[in-house]
Amino acid sequence: MGATTDFRTPVVESTGSGGGFKLFCGGVSEDTPDFTNASRPMKSSELKMCQDNGVEDITQIMVGYDGIVIGQKAGEPPLDLSREQLTKAVAAQVPQDGELVDNPYNKWSDIDPSLPDHEILIYGPPTSSGTRDAFEELVVEHGAENIDGYNGEKPSIRQDGKFVPSGENDNLIVQKLAQNATAVGIFGYSFLEENRGKIQAAKVDGIEPKRELISSGEYPVSRSLFFYTKNAHVGRIDGMEEYVDLFLSDQMASDRGALKSLGLISLPPEELEAMRENWKNRKQVTADSLKAEHG
Repeated sequence: MGATTDFRTPVVESTGSGGGFKLFCGGVSEDTPDFTNASRPMKSSELKMCQDNGVEDITQIMVGYDGIVIGQKAGEPPLDLSREQLTKAVAAQVPQDGELVDNPYNKWSDIDPSLPDHEILIYGPPTSSGTRDAFEELVVEHGAENIDGYNGEKPSIRQDGKFVPSGENDNLIVQKLAQNATAVGIFGYSFLEENRGKIQAAKVDGIEPKRELISSGEYPVSRSLFFYTKNAHVGRIDGMEEYVDLFLSDQMASDRGALKSLGLISLPPEELEAMRENWKNRKQVTADSLKAEHG
């Protein structure tokens, strides 16, 4: 924004989806965010938090797609992991002999003899991260549904040192993978695009994270990307309208836009146009619209 207009460059803070909503929903004032980005839809509880603090007029804008990558150091024998295997690697408890027990798996080969005889070490996002939310929903919940013994329970993530929360900056995970040939990391597709000489992606359920497979949903760990606008600030904070217009322009968000080089998998043209209409009309987020979003 600062490079292409006369407006000042916005202040951007990395918080994770959950942390961003807490700040965004803090109230209507100049010391609260005008926008928040998220790699999942807003939750009903977060909308209520906003409303309780007077933040009632919010527009949700979906800007494209991203895939969650299971990555490793480039040049290592490539992994092909099922969501069930990943669940067994990260879950705090796993079913054995008819009951749930503390996860005994120390090596990938303990889970399946066909997997490497390497210690399990997974660098992943913290609980405040939308990437973590999406990973738990798309991988762990799905995996548990297909593993006998969970009986509808959603496993929590293990805390015995095998899964290491590594902060909100996925670049730190990339750095750790580049230094450790046997570690695995969980991060957004854009970081794979930016670091292909350092890291490579595992297949998940036999499918590689490619742009076309992420946008079609064929890649099983795909997610949508959003930002939310605090419409009470429009007209009070200079540049808000211009910022959203620029973000949704073909120059930025289309399949030939600048954001593609940063890993964004763009919306089809008709869906991008629908998001522009939502913004133009200040379509308001409601409890019913979020319920539909979450299925």
